[in-house]
Amino acid sequence: MPENLSGILDSTEQTVLTTGWGRTEGPLWHAEGYVTFVDLEGSRLMRWDPGGDVTVIREHTGEGNGCTLDRQGRLIMCEGADHRRITRMDTDGTVTTLVDRLEGKRFNKPNDVVCRSDGSIFFTDPELRLPQELREIGFAGVYRMDPAGNLHLATDACVYPNGLAFSPDESVLYVAISRLDERCFQEDANGEVCTHRRIEAFDVASD
Repeated sequence: MPENLSGILDSTEQTVLTTGWGRTEGPLWHAEGYVTFVDLEGSRLMRWDPGGDVTVIREHTGEGNGCTLDRQGRLIMCEGADHRRITRMDTDGTVTTLVDRLEGKRFNKPNDVVCRSDGSIFFTDPELRLPQELREIGFAGVYRMDPAGNLHLATDACVYPNGLAFSPDESVLYVAISRLDERCFQEDANGEVCTHRRIEAFDVASD
């Protein structure tokens, strides 16, 4: 991928599409020309159209967070605090739970998700923002759901896996690590720079 994006983007100037929503997550560009994003505190999925209008697509997303599109163009969402699951929304608005448990134990707070070209879905599930008494799995994980719908633990080597993305050839999975432990929350509260934030790279096998 070129370091200079001038050949990809019409302009590198930042443009504010919409504001006033508090905490937002999961911005996602759709080929039809609109953008969806999550109003995290309002637990809503929103749609921004080029004319500037913003409409509600879905209510009660369970503190929805990261979003992506699957190979069929359907919206995949990480639903964190309340639902603790990964869902798919079809074009008619029907919401289907893809997975919400590992070996019968509920996920912590699924955070971000990406779809590979083979149709498999990778997502992160940190645990630090979930009260200790509600944690059933006992670790933070990065998971892979294969095209047949089977769940696999990709790695449990990340203390707080957050955003994730593939290299252009999908041979490397990049995972953003947001925190080390609870001390990092206090650093945020004090306006300090957290030095634990980093990006880790994992080789991805064909399976």
